[in-house]
Amino acid sequence: MLIKRSSVNPETWDQTKQKCVEVLAATMGRRPHVLIIPFPAQGHVTPLMKFAYQISDHGIKVTFVNSDFIHEKLVAALPDEDEARSRIGLASIPDGLGPGEDRKDSLKLTDSIFRVMPGHLKEFMEKVNNSNDDEKITCVIADSAFGWALEVADKMGIKRVAFCPFGPGSLALAFHIPRLIEAGLLNSTDGSLLNDELICLAKDIPAFSSNRLPWSCPSDPTLQEVIFRLAFKDISAINLSNWLICNSVYELDSSACDLIPNILPIGPLIANNHLGHYPGNFWPEDSTCISWLDKQPAGSVIYVAFGSLAILSQHQFNELALGIELVGRPFLWVVRSDFTNGSDAEYPDGFIERVAENGKIVSWAPQEKVLAHPSVAFSYPIVDGTQPWTA
Repeated sequence: MLIKRSSVNPETWDQTKQKCVEVLAATMGRRPHVLIIPFPAQGHVTPLMKFAYQISDHGIKVTFVNSDFIHEKLVAALPDEDEARSRIGLASIPDGLGPGEDRKDSLKLTDSIFRVMPGHLKEFMEKVNNSNDDEKITCVIADSAFGWALEVADKMGIKRVAFCPFGPGSLALAFHIPRLIEAGLLNSTDGSLLNDELICLAKDIPAFSSNRLPWSCPSDPTLQEVIFRLAFKDISAINLSNWLICNSVYELDSSACDLIPNILPIGPLIANNHLGHYPGNFWPEDSTCISWLDKQPAGSVIYVAFGSLAILSQHQFNELALGIELVGRPFLWVVRSDFTNGSDAEYPDGFIERVAENGKIVSWAPQEKVLAHPSVAFSYPIVDGTQPWTA
C-alpha cells in the first residue's frame, strides 16, 4: 500500500535551528525559560541535551528534567567541574518505582511513568512558576514519546514543542495509523499486520514488513500492544504542540518529512567542539578506546554497541562473543555493567585471552568520536531499544 503525501508548506524546510530558537525566545518580553523532558533512555536524553546546549547559547534559561533514576546516573557520570552544572539546570521527578525496582521491565516502568510522572511534572512546574515571576517556565520541549508532558503544558497554558530524537520514518508511520487501520492493514488492538502486504509510505522509504513495524515485539505480545497504544495516543498529544521538531535533515529524510504536517528538521544535533566532555551519558566514557582506534588500520574495526537498555541472556552473550571472535577482525565492543540480565557479563572461557591483541572492550564509549574515526569500518547494531515506535 502506498500512502499519498500530505500537503506541507514548503517554506517549512527552509527553517533552521536559529529560527526555532527565535520562536522560543519571543515570549512576553521576559527572559524565556524552557523546560525539557526526555524519554528515560540514552538515545533520547543525549540529543535533547545537545539541543538544550544550543538553546542556552542564545541566552535562554533551560531546565532539564529527568526521572530521579536517570538524573542520578547523569550526575554521577559528569566530571566534578563540568560546564553542564552551570549552563543547564538539572532537575528530576520520581518515575514511581523504588530505587531497587527493576527498570528493565518495560511494562512495569511504562505503566509507572504514565501513572506517576504527569502529576509530579505538573507539581514541579507550578512550584517554579509560583516562586519567581522572572523565571517562569514559558515553553516545554517534550520527547515525542512523552505526549502526556505536552498535555500537562497545554492545560497550564504553556507553549509546547514535541521533539522526535530519531529519523522521521517511524513518526510518519505512526501518524498514518488511523488510515492503515481503516484500510484493513493493521490490527487496531496491537498494530500487527492483518495480511502479508507491505506498508509503503513513499517510494523512497523502505517498506514496513511485520517484523519492521516500530512497535513489533513478537516475543512479548502484551508489550507490543502497550507500545502500539502509546504510539497512537502520543500522536494525538503531538497534535497539541505548537511546533514539531526532529533530529534529522530534510535533504536526507524528505520523503518521510513530507508525510508529517509542519515538522521542522533541526538536525543533526552533534556535540559542540568546545566541550571536552558532553553531558547526557549514563556512564562515564572510556576514552582509551580512541587511542586504541588510532593504532588500527583505516576501515578495519567492527564497532559493536547495543545502546542503554538492551539486555541479553548469558547464552546470547556467549554466542555474540564467539561470533565476534570468529569474524577475526579488530573490534571495539561496548559491554555495559548490566548487559546480561542486569548483571556483569561472564565471558566464554579463554575469550579475553584469545582476543587480547585483536579487540577492545569498554563499558561505555564516546560514540560520536568512535563513529567518526577512520579506523571504524562497520557498526553493529548501535540500537537503543528504548523508544516506542523507533525504527
